This record gives sequence, C-alpha cells and structure tokens, in this order.
Amino acid sequence: MANTATFTREGFGLSARIATLVTRVKEAYALRAEYNRTYSELQGLSDRELNDIGVRRCDIKDIAREHAYCS
Repeated sequence: MANTATFTREGFGLSARIATLVTRVKEAYALRAEYNRTYSELQGLSDRELNDIGVRRCDIKDIAREHAYCS
C-alpha cells in the first residue's frame, strides 16, 4: 500500500511540525476522554441493565475501545 504525502513548503518547518504534534495530542486526548466516558457509563450499569442490552461486564473494555477508536 502506497502513501502519498502532500506538504507545502512550510509543512516541513519546525513550527508546522509542532502544530501537527499538538493537533495529534489533542485528538488523542479527545479519543481517550470518549473511551473513559463510555467505559464509566457502562460500568455504572447494573448487571441486570447490562443483560437487558446484551452486554457482558467482561466485554465493557472492548466495547468502549471500539466505540472510541474504531468508529
């Protein structure tokens, strides 16, 4: 699989690289916050409520990860 990078001349500068890093860190932080929110909400449900929606308690981490990182 080939990847093509298209950069402008200022895309290679230090300030552009720092800006890209800051953007990636913010995106990672937002994804982690979404994971934590989903995980906490599911953990807060009772076993009966989880059973009603067809979720096993041992699957909560996988569900939260898929929701935050794969959707």
